[in-house]
Amino acid sequence: MVQRRMGLQHIEAFRAVVQTGSMTEAARRLNTSQPQISRLIAQLEQITKFALFDRTGSRVFPTNEGTRFFQEVEKAFTGLSSLEAAAHGIRSFRADRLRVTAMPRLAGGLLTRITARFMVDYPEVMVSIRSGTANTVHEWISSGLCDMGLAMLYQETYGVEVEPLHTGQCVAVLPKGHPLAARDSLTPEDFADHAFIASPGGGQLAERIDQVFTAAGVRRRIVAETDLGASVCTLVGAGLGVSLVNPLAAHEERAAAGLEIRPFTPDIPTTVALIFPPYVARTRLVSEFSAYARRQVQAELAAMGNVPPVPL
Repeated sequence: MVQRRMGLQHIEAFRAVVQTGSMTEAARRLNTSQPQISRLIAQLEQITKFALFDRTGSRVFPTNEGTRFFQEVEKAFTGLSSLEAAAHGIRSFRADRLRVTAMPRLAGGLLTRITARFMVDYPEVMVSIRSGTANTVHEWISSGLCDMGLAMLYQETYGVEVEPLHTGQCVAVLPKGHPLAARDSLTPEDFADHAFIASPGGGQLAERIDQVFTAAGVRRRIVAETDLGASVCTLVGAGLGVSLVNPLAAHEERAAAGLEIRPFTPDIPTTVALIFPPYVARTRLVSEFSAYARRQVQAELAAMGNVPPVPL
């Protein structure tokens, strides 16, 4: 004959009876019948080979052995509660740390908004945002110093894993009331006689813009240089010149800087991308934050009218 083994149903029934002092109340607590509770207690007494309860009318009281057994049961349930708390902590990334990076414009704008949404749902995660130049961001990611980054890319990028989120085209930014604002779109030739705010040499955007104007045979009159899209827009808004920037920077700074925005041809593609350290498996935390980034980018681009919202 196979000996019956102690199961979770036996323990739950026993615990409920001790806590309520009644088979009937224990049945209500566990959403079952009183006869079922009685059967489980009888089976448990057969398994333990000692009486668990003294019965007085409708009330039941644990025996000395039952009390000692209940103390051991509570220790087990305390351990189970600890496991449940540990599982919740793992699920909610409790005490985890995520290091993210971007150039200052993205770090202070789009990346901060992504982080704010993420931390509403995962408040126990420590998110560290670092900003730097394009080259610095690339180094932090490629070396693994940061877990992931948000970048504007203007050409193929090596040494990091790239996940494109959206590719658009650079736009022309002009001061309010500028003569070129009368045109629906602009070309390199339109900039020939106008002051130009440029990106410093060596950067991806600067190289792409140089290539376009060189191919068109147009020499720009550069009056200032800055590697920050926000600074470019501020200088343009102040009437110091015109420029070309990525569409996110242009639309974010349009109202504050007082800008006119126009399409520019030939195309200078710009890709909003997530970048990750190479040859490193993404953790669940990194994957979850990436999903928030995708949704935020799509929502903001949709608000700009560049792309329809896409479920991610």
